Amino acid sequence: MKNVAMIRLAGAALAVSLAFSAQAADALRVAADPVPHAEILNFIKTYDPALKLDVIELTNGVNANELLAHGDVDANYFQHLPYLRDQEKALGRKFAVAATVHIEPLGIYSAKYKTLKQIPDNAKVAVPNNATNLSRALYLLQNKGLIKLKAGYDDPSLNQATPQDIADNPKHLNILEIEAPQIPRSLDDVDLAVINGNYALEAGLQPARDALGLESAVNNPYANILVTTPELAKDPRIEKLAQDLQSPAVATFIKEKYAGSVIPVEGGKS
Repeated sequence: MKNVAMIRLAGAALAVSLAFSAQAADALRVAADPVPHAEILNFIKTYDPALKLDVIELTNGVNANELLAHGDVDANYFQHLPYLRDQEKALGRKFAVAATVHIEPLGIYSAKYKTLKQIPDNAKVAVPNNATNLSRALYLLQNKGLIKLKAGYDDPSLNQATPQDIADNPKHLNILEIEAPQIPRSLDDVDLAVINGNYALEAGLQPARDALGLESAVNNPYANILVTTPELAKDPRIEKLAQDLQSPAVATFIKEKYAGSVIPVEGGKS
């Protein structure tokens, strides 16, 4: 019986090994926002050609976590951890974080004003309408002295804020919740716009240069992550991509290409 059990164990181990070998022969399908995520992945294709990547660029309205949950991709690279946790609740599905890669500081932009001090009373302020980035935008507005949230709302990693949590609004700002990808197009129609870094870059803005106020990268809970399923978390292709994304070569690429508008996270997994 002992020998039979050992044979079964060896057979199971061989099956797992063969499965991983078969997977390794296939291109890893990764859904990513065009900027900067797909650009970073395309750099990895030249930096590590042995790792076969099929980079699937996301279009507006496509939920990359649904693609992952349904098996249409093997991983995605576009989001931060608070957004992922909200998505897990919405989809009723757990995912796995394979790597923590970079920060795209959220920025405040204006086509009408050069400084935040110039912002008039009753100004229109566009903010993302999804819960995590809406909260993030409100904390940024608070950090720049434009609003004050209720007592206890000083750490975005502890409390998620909504407009109802604004305790003091001295300029009577009108907070307009808009789909995040659409906000750059609304820039001419509002006084201020709080824009995610990737959408700012896609719109031709340079956050480090053009933002009137920029989120700090220090202790920032919104680092962008590589996400997969628990079943694929130990896939050698996922592990290799995670290693590449966190490599000094990729950090250098990010620093040189984005000049402070995208900031690599020095370190390891989340």
